[in-house]
Amino acid sequence: MRTVAALFVAKRGPYIGLEGVDPWDIDRDARTYAGPHPIVAHPPCSRWCRLAGLVEHRWGHAVGDDGGCFEAALLAVRTWGGVLEHPAWTLAWPAFDLPAPALGGWQQSLLDGSWVCEVAQSAYGHRATKATWLYYVGDRPPPALDWSRPKGAMAVGYASRRGDGSWFRCNQKRMPKREASRTPLPFRDLLIRIARGARAQEAA
Repeated sequence: MRTVAALFVAKRGPYIGLEGVDPWDIDRDARTYAGPHPIVAHPPCSRWCRLAGLVEHRWGHAVGDDGGCFEAALLAVRTWGGVLEHPAWTLAWPAFDLPAPALGGWQQSLLDGSWVCEVAQSAYGHRATKATWLYYVGDRPPPALDWSRPKGAMAVGYASRRGDGSWFRCNQKRMPKREASRTPLPFRDLLIRIARGARAQEAA
């Protein structure tokens, strides 16, 4: 079984204790990852989310001031192959000149061969729809995903985005923050499978 490195994961999260997964939690500092395995990256999103501008205005925490986590995750994916996930409409995408994906499939960049897509985590067991953007680099095309968008029974926040990026107010009950950020096990397994298939062979 090919080893996959899981970067920026929770200390007691769903990547801990899995065979063939090398987890990098806060104690290991995933910014220092130097290979050789393909990766699944979950860089923190609080400084890139839709409320990041409000937080900057009120508390002075600058938008994108994540200590270099997203930049390090992006470099790791580009170097070792694998997949990076972030919330849909993250401000990190335009900050690093990544193309916003369209709905319904993967799109490949003509510039560097990388791939992006939008997927709803509700299709993989999350109780909120939780639209998510993926960035993939590999020797072969990424696999087809479940492109359905089941309406979640709960909401991550008070407002959400439609497929075209416009806002609407959620009338659904908000789920606890810890549950909202936790990766559903089927989605975790999907990301691991994508990373394992990213490279034809281990890097030297």
